[in-house]
Amino acid sequence: MAESNLPALIQQMCQPGFYPHPVAEPIQLLQTHVSYVLLTGDYAYKVKKPVNFGFLDYSTLEKRHHFCEEELRLNQRGAGDLYLDVVALGQTGDTYHINDGTTVEYAVKMVQFPQSALLSALYDRGELIPALMEELAIAVADFHLGAETSDYIRTFGAVDQIRQAFDENYAQTEGYIGGPQTQAQFDETKAYSDTFFAAHPELFERRVEQRWIRACHGDLHLNNLCRWQDRLYLFDCIEFNEPFRYVDVMYDVGFVVMDLLSKGCADLATVFLNHYVERTGDWEGVQLLPLYISRQAYVRAKVTSFLLDDPSVDEGTRRRAAETAAGYYRLAWSVCQPRSGAVYMMAGLSGSGKSTTARLLAAQVNAIHLRSDAVRKHLAGVPLEQRGDDSLYTPAMTEKTYDRLLTLGIALAQAGYPVILDAKYDRQALRQNAIERIQNAKLPLTILHCKAPVAVLEQRVRDRAGDIADATVAVLQRQQMEPFTPAELPLVQAIDTTQAVPPQLAAIVGA
Repeated sequence: MAESNLPALIQQMCQPGFYPHPVAEPIQLLQTHVSYVLLTGDYAYKVKKPVNFGFLDYSTLEKRHHFCEEELRLNQRGAGDLYLDVVALGQTGDTYHINDGTTVEYAVKMVQFPQSALLSALYDRGELIPALMEELAIAVADFHLGAETSDYIRTFGAVDQIRQAFDENYAQTEGYIGGPQTQAQFDETKAYSDTFFAAHPELFERRVEQRWIRACHGDLHLNNLCRWQDRLYLFDCIEFNEPFRYVDVMYDVGFVVMDLLSKGCADLATVFLNHYVERTGDWEGVQLLPLYISRQAYVRAKVTSFLLDDPSVDEGTRRRAAETAAGYYRLAWSVCQPRSGAVYMMAGLSGSGKSTTARLLAAQVNAIHLRSDAVRKHLAGVPLEQRGDDSLYTPAMTEKTYDRLLTLGIALAQAGYPVILDAKYDRQALRQNAIERIQNAKLPLTILHCKAPVAVLEQRVRDRAGDIADATVAVLQRQQMEPFTPAELPLVQAIDTTQAVPPQLAAIVGA
């Protein structure tokens, strides 16, 4: 039954007779701080609340109509099959109708999918698995690679533009200090972002130059992602605020990673992140990720806090909102804490299990996994799934690949990440150069030497399918692992990949 404190229109929309099509009873009403969503069975209707939060202004009917049309247009990119139409909600006397009477409101009409298809619901059922995170990473990466950019859009990558939203977040949440937010968390989170902007202007300038400021989703958390009918949908993107949509692609990535971290799924966040940056080649963007994870956690804290001031929200919802907001404020603060990076260098011939071992290690220590195969193909402009020709494997290209791999690895480790350099490192000269540069950067280094009998290596290479590595058995037969020098040996940990790898890694990481 509709609650009496709801607007009359919404109360009538909760009644089956309101709709010109069959409905599933009872009609379910969902609320956020900015909208009502009516679930009727085959269709969902989203009505915007007449609110003005500064960053979002739905205060007039004209504005709500405009933003309904924008919501329909923009969501064609990630969920076009779900978004159907904008309908007028009319009034005749005390009765409301769809597309009839004097228009008093508008609604976005959508195909209704089961709430069980939301990725947040999959998490609740324990069904978020690494394979799904890989699929999501590819979907988000392809969304971003196809996203619009322009000189105008890239103006939103300027530091003063980006800072506006951060400063607005802090200003709008001072009233929650002493409630779900603590003074220390507020002060330290704000100090982190202020310092980051001041200390790293060159990072933001490069993001603009490299065209990573795009028309993104803007609100890409697990409640706005669903997997339904064998397809992933990115829905409910930001339509109401250009600075929230014209953003660094890492802004979107930060939302997904933040949501997984908030649920204690750091391993799944690592799988998602590594597959995403491998797909796009945007490893440098990871340097900004802590800033955006903190920002997105803070946004979730803020919008959840707004429910505390909504008179239409019942006491139970208000209490849960306070607890949820407090968790997000803690996360926003925690990712700002100093971290120490480290480098793990893989070594071994083709088929020795380097990448499989590296993936397991990445999940264990939440590392950035840099594969030379991916780095090489991005440098050459070759699609990851496409087999490279001989030009990809000249000595000059190999040198270029290893230099880029190492430069990226050191930069990300200096930003506080564990980093895995996944390449053969079969030659002493390649290893010596890497060791010298890593040690000059004062970063901890471990070399993981993956080994297996030659017959096993050949069979693994022969059986490869769906991987980006191009090595064949003929290529493997020409490879030779140059022995480790006495200076290298103290850094080396051998891994027998014919045996269970996780306990071997656990022993190495634990030591």
